[in-house]
Amino acid sequence: MDKSTHELHEIGSQLFEEGKYAEAEPILKNVISANPKYADVHNKLGIISHLKGSLKQATEYFKKALELNPNYTEASLNLAITYNDMGEFKKAQEVFALAAQIAHPTPRAIDPFIAGKIANEHYKLGNIYLEFGINDEAIEQYEKAVKIYPKLPDVHTKLGIALRNNGLIEEAIVHFSKAKEINPHYGPAWIQLGLCYYIKGLSGLAFEEWENALKQNPDLKEAETYLGLLKKEAK
Repeated sequence: MDKSTHELHEIGSQLFEEGKYAEAEPILKNVISANPKYADVHNKLGIISHLKGSLKQATEYFKKALELNPNYTEASLNLAITYNDMGEFKKAQEVFALAAQIAHPTPRAIDPFIAGKIANEHYKLGNIYLEFGINDEAIEQYEKAVKIYPKLPDVHTKLGIALRNNGLIEEAIVHFSKAKEINPHYGPAWIQLGLCYYIKGLSGLAFEEWENALKQNPDLKEAETYLGLLKKEAK
């Protein structure tokens, strides 16, 4: 890779990591035009295509990344997720199995590490949708993550937030409670559950959640702020 292409690679990768996909895409395309043998660039372009809804194009990028590096686990997982979103469930399962086989030669089921990685990719996609207020798609991605790997309190919490944004308060409460059950020390779940109770007019339950959140984590400033506001309201 000559210096100019190397610089483009660095710039494109940095923009990608910052979530500036529209800016990163043309730069990364220039990189593979100059040198098509960089699997990581094909993988990044695949992710961008997936986010744009160009799922077929995304599969081509992921397959090229795997052609260049058959042991590229992240590209395998991204390809499987894309096939799954396209309804190509058999292909998705085949890619999952291959990824697991690379990690462990004789797997009986999807390896927990692989499952965690897959769930994390759905989680990251969900976060992007949630950030832009696209709650339906965020819910879909979080639900996929929970289905694959149900013991992640942060995923349940984000799913609860997206559900609450859509007015589904009771469903949100279920997921915040589940997050607390998985990890009683996960402060954000207590915070968000308290907000649900407050929205429902149950100030006493909200106060209890935030007070317990602060006991679990004395540095949780959000809980301290909400408690202060409730105390002012009571006066």
